[in-house]
Amino acid sequence: MELSATQEAVRETVCEFAVEEIRPVAADADDSEEFPEEVWDGLADLDLTGLTVPEAYGGFDADRLTYAVVNEQLAYGALAVATALSVHCLATSCIAAFADESVREAWLPEMVDGRPVGAFALSEPQAGSNPAEMSTTATPVGDVDDIGDPEAYVIDGEKQWITNGERSGVVIVFAKTDHEDPNSITQFLVPKDADGLSVGDPEDKLGLRASDTTSLTFDGVEIPAEYRLTEPGRGLAAALSILTGGRVGIAAQSVGLAQAALDEAVAYAGDREQFDQPVAEFQSIRHKLARMWTDVRSARLLTWDAAERLEAGEGNGASQHGASPRAAASMAKAVASETALDVTNEAVQIHGGYGYTTDFPVERFYRDAKVTTIYEGTTQIQHDVIARELLE
Repeated sequence: MELSATQEAVRETVCEFAVEEIRPVAADADDSEEFPEEVWDGLADLDLTGLTVPEAYGGFDADRLTYAVVNEQLAYGALAVATALSVHCLATSCIAAFADESVREAWLPEMVDGRPVGAFALSEPQAGSNPAEMSTTATPVGDVDDIGDPEAYVIDGEKQWITNGERSGVVIVFAKTDHEDPNSITQFLVPKDADGLSVGDPEDKLGLRASDTTSLTFDGVEIPAEYRLTEPGRGLAAALSILTGGRVGIAAQSVGLAQAALDEAVAYAGDREQFDQPVAEFQSIRHKLARMWTDVRSARLLTWDAAERLEAGEGNGASQHGASPRAAASMAKAVASETALDVTNEAVQIHGGYGYTTDFPVERFYRDAKVTTIYEGTTQIQHDVIARELLE
């Protein structure tokens, strides 16, 4: 499986940006727990903040494999940066796919330019892996028009684990239009400056510390009816369709992080001497590196395969020849995220005591890797998706 000439050119450009612009500020951003906004401006200059936006609105309109390649290279620089962009892309994808034309024209060109930053608010304190249990509501208010739509909606509730929660300017929010009906989940666009929307304190996280993660509270937030993006009851299906692509992005990020850890381990093993020889000469270290490289390559190929299946829309179910795009995306995310966790762990081990200190980046890579097995669907949820398709 090979990249096209265009995809390879994108990969080289983003890799160069990751090495020259992201890597030098990644440690300080992690330490200060502040997102490097100058990096975000650089992403906008490269048109990456419009990565999934159609060309009609000024976007890059990337295919799925190009999206994966970009995510991998950005995570090679810093996972926090790749995560911030991927969530922004979730928001722009929702608007591009589901909003009315007037709403797309009002929001997408500015988001392509990098501001406002997008956020995606699905999870809640008591509804993570099962979003159907959400309690956030969107109550219709005002006169009903000729086709049965109200004038506005009033949103109440709390969302948690929201990436770009503080720095965002627009939020895609999922809420029930019927308090008693779990099947009434609907998708809404909410401007960040809407009255009644408040941002919680940043979460104090193990890793991904440069990416702001907060709660969002909605207390009587009124939005016009045109900011409802899906028909009542269609919001959860819409979320899952968008998240399938997002899972390929997380898989690619996991590969980029694992590759960064592998490269650091190879360099250290070649330089570090013990017993009058580089530690790379010891069989135990050589076998670790061989397994790490094999696992990274395997995860990358699985991720690229999922991206191409998603782009083609091929396959309606599992067979001896492959899987549907949704199952392939879950396979890629499950394998790649666990690979990132394993490879970063081994990179720390190869560094020995130094790997446990902030003197080397593998310590940060190890802390960052864990979240890839959790967000946008835990590894266990991915296994459920895969098993369900296989058994049905």
